Amino acid sequence: MKIAIIGAGFAGLSSAKVLREFGFDVVVHEKAADVGGVWSRSRRYPGVRTQNSKGTYRFSDLKMPRSYSQWPTGRQVQEYLELYTQEYGLEPYLRLNSEVTEARLLDTEDGWDVTTRALDGAMETERFDHVVVANGIFSEPFIPPFEGAEEFLASGNRIVAASEFHDIEDARGKSVIVLGYGKTSCDVAVPISEAAESTTVVARALLWKMPRRLGGVLNYKYLMLTRMGEALFRYQSLHGFEKFLHGPGDAVRRRMLGSVQSVATRQLNLKELGLVPHGTFEDIGRSTVSLVTEGFYERVKDGRITVHRDCVVAKLIVRDGVGWAELSNGETVRADLVVCGTGFRQMVPFFDEKLNDRLTDEEGNFLLYKQIHPINVPNLTFSGYNSSFFSPLSAEMAAVWIASHLLGCHKLPPEDERLAFAQAKVAWMAERTEGHHARGTNIIPFSMHNVDEVLDEINLNVGVFARFTQWLGPVRPSAYRFVAKKLKDRAEKRGLLPTDDSSQAETAV
Repeated sequence: MKIAIIGAGFAGLSSAKVLREFGFDVVVHEKAADVGGVWSRSRRYPGVRTQNSKGTYRFSDLKMPRSYSQWPTGRQVQEYLELYTQEYGLEPYLRLNSEVTEARLLDTEDGWDVTTRALDGAMETERFDHVVVANGIFSEPFIPPFEGAEEFLASGNRIVAASEFHDIEDARGKSVIVLGYGKTSCDVAVPISEAAESTTVVARALLWKMPRRLGGVLNYKYLMLTRMGEALFRYQSLHGFEKFLHGPGDAVRRRMLGSVQSVATRQLNLKELGLVPHGTFEDIGRSTVSLVTEGFYERVKDGRITVHRDCVVAKLIVRDGVGWAELSNGETVRADLVVCGTGFRQMVPFFDEKLNDRLTDEEGNFLLYKQIHPINVPNLTFSGYNSSFFSPLSAEMAAVWIASHLLGCHKLPPEDERLAFAQAKVAWMAERTEGHHARGTNIIPFSMHNVDEVLDEINLNVGVFARFTQWLGPVRPSAYRFVAKKLKDRAEKRGLLPTDDSSQAETAV
């Protein structure tokens, strides 16, 4: 089977590595000049780091180098993916600077014509049996349609997405507005404040932030990167100890979250700065958990960063050749440069409208069984279509699920059951996040619940003891390093893998 993988981030590379192990013929198309996806040099903004420690943000079978910082930088993550590519010999299957412009399902629906555009503009169409979409849920940055933007830009001012802001010198001596209050906005605001004349963060809504070390002692990874951390927030269905936490033990659970909120509030001086978010710390379970950017609140305190909370940019204006932003709270702020950390559109632009309609519901949400399998489109799977704390591990286990599916090692439920599962998941996401569910791809903070659902489906989950250790300690991806091997052993026993010498040699490579 010949498989096209679209994207060379964590999802695309792990899909290539896993599917190669099972003898599939893969080609990975990546429009950037390097591997990395959101960590590519073409998308990294100054100050970007992971929200995870290096021991948790990794594949199951490759450690991050010892020299890396505890919270790896964007450059280090990209280099780690290059190391993974080299370690598992994926270079021959990579086509960099190769943008997929169209993936067309054949009329017979038994294959695909995939059209790509090279760096020199040359177009090529190639036929594949299966397509794995791994372009990521952070595919196209969203820039709000500002009133007055045309005149603002014509006067020499700039509006850019954070992922398109690469050179800190572009902010040197300028008045900069950073939109948003998520991790991206706060991350980029800190280095900008080192160079800019003024740095203003405009936040529609403040989010609760988690310090890297709560109270200066307890590492964040022991709080949020454990199964206990997930269990503090109510999942779609409750099992085991979760039933206690959200039942008889609910008061205990609330006290735990309340304690974290109190400590974080004091530690970050949120009251003094006027930056206590509305609601409670439990609200972080609605859509995202944002790690504190080192130096952000310190710079708010000393005046290098100004935060305008609970408002948006109503319009951009130009007065005597000078750019300004008029805020919805009635204030006006100087602006030569507007950097937007306002999220992404979840898009698959290489599919036509008809195919996109088959992939989504009436509201445009992706209907993906287990966040992987489209209900109504054959010979197609998705990997990495779930925002996750453990993105490398989630993507790798999705790749194992895809391999099992393509080999016929597990049987899918009937179509109506898969559709009901996907619809119920999207409805729950939409309610939980108050509509900020990223077209049905937002599973944070329930990363391990998703991993469990994927592996339980193919009867390859790790043992009870391994999962128990993840309740009080950070999840160790290395605990999952034998999952693909177990699937391979199962496939070999069923005679589902190549048996001739040449195929075995090729698979080993």
